[in-house]
Amino acid sequence: MKIVLGLGNPGPEYDDTRHNVGWWVLDRLAYDWDFGPFRRVGKAFVSEGSVGGIEVRLMKPTTFMNRSGLALRPVKVMQDFDLEEDLLVVVDDTALDVGRVRFRPGGGAGGHNGLKSVSGALQSNDYARLRIGVGKKPDGEDLSAWVLATMPEEDEEVVVGLLPELSEAVRVWLGEGTEAAMNRFNR
Repeated sequence: MKIVLGLGNPGPEYDDTRHNVGWWVLDRLAYDWDFGPFRRVGKAFVSEGSVGGIEVRLMKPTTFMNRSGLALRPVKVMQDFDLEEDLLVVVDDTALDVGRVRFRPGGGAGGHNGLKSVSGALQSNDYARLRIGVGKKPDGEDLSAWVLATMPEEDEEVVVGLLPELSEAVRVWLGEGTEAAMNRFNR
């Protein structure tokens, strides 16, 4: 089984924020792949199905961003679970311009509290990430307030316009791995 974890914050007040871009992607995947609605399982909303014969679990943590890793604790004990091959974390990235996309096979959190939480829960940085650019914080702005603010319409349109391509990118990751996804979709 492959797991795609989309980071975000629960609650309708966060739906349109930069920090919830990971949830946007998972909603699109569930729709494109006809997985059905998300249901609450432990500390996550989960939707499951099969893509090209590969069993896939989509997970949106029900915790706030800085505790996202708690959603994965039960997954960690699954047999035959290889972090490097079987987990993809989809996350917003304030170091990338709006619409930029970066698959990475692992690495540090880059100051992202959600990734810090996931790495802490797994005791590893060896999992794939799909970073989606939400733009750089303006000088003088508080980062937390900025990522939790509603995304401007023009930026939202760029990210929403990427969703079909990101759906295909995650499908490539599922079947061919991180390097193939990097080579085809990083920009």
